[in-house]
Amino acid sequence: MSGKKVIVIGSGFAGLSAASFMAKEGWDVTVIEKHKTPGGRARQLKEGGFTFDMGPSFYWMPDVFDRYFQQFEKKTSDYYILQRLDPSYRVYWEKGYTDIPADFEQLKNVFESFEPGSSEKLEQYLTGAAYKYEAGMKRLVYKPGRSITEFMDWKTVSGVFKLQVFSSIKKHIAKYFTHPKLRQLMEFPVLFLGALPQDTPALYSLMNYADIKGGTWYPEGGIYSVVLGMHKLAEELGIKFQFEEEVTAIKVNGSAIKTVLTDKNIYSVDVVISGADYQFTETRLLPEECRSYSPAYWNKKVMAPSCLLYYVGLNKKLKNPVHHSLFFDVPFEKHGNEIYKTPQWPSKPLFYVSIPSITDKEASPDGCESIVFLIPVAAGLEDDSDELREKYFTMIAKRMEDRIGESILDSVVYKKTFSVSDFVSAYNSFRGNAYGLANTLRQTALFRPSCRSRKVKNLFYAGQLTVPGPGVPPSLISGEVTAKQVVKYFH
Repeated sequence: MSGKKVIVIGSGFAGLSAASFMAKEGWDVTVIEKHKTPGGRARQLKEGGFTFDMGPSFYWMPDVFDRYFQQFEKKTSDYYILQRLDPSYRVYWEKGYTDIPADFEQLKNVFESFEPGSSEKLEQYLTGAAYKYEAGMKRLVYKPGRSITEFMDWKTVSGVFKLQVFSSIKKHIAKYFTHPKLRQLMEFPVLFLGALPQDTPALYSLMNYADIKGGTWYPEGGIYSVVLGMHKLAEELGIKFQFEEEVTAIKVNGSAIKTVLTDKNIYSVDVVISGADYQFTETRLLPEECRSYSPAYWNKKVMAPSCLLYYVGLNKKLKNPVHHSLFFDVPFEKHGNEIYKTPQWPSKPLFYVSIPSITDKEASPDGCESIVFLIPVAAGLEDDSDELREKYFTMIAKRMEDRIGESILDSVVYKKTFSVSDFVSAYNSFRGNAYGLANTLRQTALFRPSCRSRKVKNLFYAGQLTVPGPGVPPSLISGEVTAKQVVKYFH
């Protein structure tokens, strides 16, 4: 047992992960969380008999979660029950829809129905994507990204061209598929996580492998069951949690933190790991002379989208729903540009719908439906008014009504919205982003903000603004990577 004290700020996936790995190494760990419950952006909303995951709703990369719990000699099934969804999701087009089956042979038939010969192309594409998934996870994702020398082993150098870090996923997909709908299906995983396909490295075809081969799963009780599982494991490891307590300042003496101040206590520390928003920690909690990055640095960063979210309860059951649906019934290019190139509220947005009550009876009262609507929007947008939110809800609900052939608006009995300004107030999110930094080449690996402060030797960072990137599995990995860096320097 080291007996050394570490404070972890925030109990999102990255904070819970970092805290648990530190406890495993024998550290005295305290997690400070401003909200009443753990989870950060993955909190749960329960009201009027309806239950919603407030943040992530796709459970991809089950192997990452399995690996996480295995490192504590536990199994995922010790904490929650998983069910593979079939179809994985549904895509609505301008006319009709396509279900994406869990079975690979059935999926190949779907591809053939759009473009003869495309099932063979899909096999070839996924062979390369599988390599990127395996090699990318081993050689890039689980590394702290603090020096180019980390990537100088022969396997990584010799495989860099196969990893396709320097070409775009848009061009890569276009080499295999010509039908516009197939291209959209393959581009979808990167769209919602951070950049236009033409600006995202082809390395991220590993997301297609995660989608198609890894599958889309549902943890019984929702993604919040994963949070509860991680929190339970953390408590079993002896970690202390301080809920409804907010860090107000980090006090630095020389080049090291001595104390952490909250609205309730003063803590003496050996190390701090911030799982809170990186930019907020730097600009609001640290003295100016201790900040690693300037305002100009942050303002140049390309952000992944924010979201306009609606948590909706209906007083009826829908006739033919699936758990996850993507509405690609309008052209993406215009909406994509309105997120990334000319940031503005979208004119005709694509959107995503999750209906957990289809899979989970506990998600809504009997005879009712719980629905989450999500519109990706540019980070940093202002004029986030109730009128604007209502306008967009009516717009997308009517489009959904048109596509599914039944009414929604006249059956709404519960509705709560959440958007850019809420991400700022609830999570101190830089520019109200929902997902972190975009997955562009210039923001990959060592080009991301460092997981260790450049100026404060015992301050470390975990989460979506540092390595490896946005999404739930990367956040789990981020906590592990950062904890290993702490142990390396403070063993």
